Order: sequence, then C-alpha cells, then structure tokens
Amino acid sequence: MRRFSADYLERTREGMWTDGREALADLDLPGRRRVLDVGCGTGELTRVFAAEAPPDATVIGVDADPALLSVAREATSLSVVAGDATRLPFPDDSFDLVACQALLINLPDPAAAVREFARVSSDLVAAVEPNNADVTVASTVPAEERLEREARRAYLDGVGTDVALGDRVQGFFDGAGLADVRVRRYVHEKRTAPPYAEAALEAAARKASGAGLADHREELRAAVSAAAYDDLRERWREMGREVVDGMRAGEYERVERVPFDVTVGRVDPEATR
Repeated sequence: MRRFSADYLERTREGMWTDGREALADLDLPGRRRVLDVGCGTGELTRVFAAEAPPDATVIGVDADPALLSVAREATSLSVVAGDATRLPFPDDSFDLVACQALLINLPDPAAAVREFARVSSDLVAAVEPNNADVTVASTVPAEERLEREARRAYLDGVGTDVALGDRVQGFFDGAGLADVRVRRYVHEKRTAPPYAEAALEAAARKASGAGLADHREELRAAVSAAAYDDLRERWREMGREVVDGMRAGEYERVERVPFDVTVGRVDPEATR
C-alpha cells in the first residue's frame, strides 16, 4: 500500500465536502448506527460521517499508518484504530456502513479490500474514489496547464497502483457480491483567486521551490529518465515563479477539478458469506 504524509492528505482533501454532500446521499448517513471509515488517514471523511450520522451513532476510523492515526486522534474526538484494509480487526456484520475515500486507488489488490468491507458490513459498502486521469486544471499561467498534464501523464505511467479507477470500482463491488450497486459522480473543485488564502500562498511557494513536484518524485522517476525528471522540475520551478509573480500582482487564478465516483452497494448475505 502507498503511504502519504499528514500534510499531503490535508492539502489534497482540504474543503472537499464544504460546498455540499449531495454525492453522499446514497449512503443514507442520517439512518446509520455504526459506521467504519477504512483508510481514514487524518480523519477528514470520518468527521463528515460523524456530522451527518445521528448524534448517538458510533463512527470509527481505521488506518494502517500510526502517524496518520496520531494526527486523527488529535483532530477529532472520534474513535480511530489501527488495521489493514484487507484484514479488518472486526467481526462479521460489525457495521451498517463501511466506506473509504481515495483508498482503493492506493492498494495493490483493491478487490480484496472490497470483499473485506462486505464481510464486516451488515448493510452498505461505499467507496469515494478519484479518477486521476480525468483531472483538469485551468490557470492564468499557461505553462501551469501544460506542465500539470505532462506531470500527470508521467505519474499515471509510473505509479504502482491504479489511480484512475473511476467508475470501474463498480466491478469490484459486483465481484464481492454486493447488490443494488449505484455510482454517483462528484467533482471536487479547488479554486484559487484573490484574496489568496495562506494555503494558496504556500502551494505557490512549493511550486517555485519544486517541492510540490518532489512529492511524487518516486512515481515520476519510475516513468521518465533522471535527465527528463530534472528538466521537468526546472520547468516546474520556473512556472512556480510565474505563479508567485501573478499572485503578487493579484492577477493569478487557478481552478482544479478532480472527479470522484461515489460507489455504493448493499450486502447480499447469501452472496458475500
């Protein structure tokens, strides 16, 4: 399984459900009694579940990374435990909703995880997974759009798991014997415009230093030569300096759209046991 830092998860998931939670409607959160968030990371989705479920519902987050769990414990009063997504430390039928966000794309065997979700759920299983091949960026700095596309193509070629699952998650649900499977598309839009938030200023600084690209150095270097990576990084840093200049002039704007497919299925006891 791929690992991520708490800072990276917070940057990529920041504000994801702030504008609305209609895409989670099929999870029937107001009717849930026991909810498990698998691969909870720093707890962003866990907190959404706790906010939408009844006040007396039990909401638990589980993750294999102790460092992320430590951050989650500090950020929320909810229960979080250590555990592997393919060997969950719970008996059969322990929850009436088992869900994950951006987890399956980082697993070498996502189908095994979905089968495990079905085992510990008595009712619903859900997965909120991005299709990283369909991400789009619009920017007032033309080089940013071009370099984002170039880096994304290399990343998709070099990453060791399928990070462009999209609506193909439905096949894993079908394979696990889940019934009434449905998919709802949600597009997370991240917009940067004046006045710039502190997080936007930090992101621009990371572009100018090359740190943003370096977050994915391992994946990129698996797809391109060392010389090609160094060339991309230099052009990335130059683009970042243009972004910083545009911010100083109050003229920079950027919109990133990340499509997520919310897949929900119902446990069929005869098919999943």
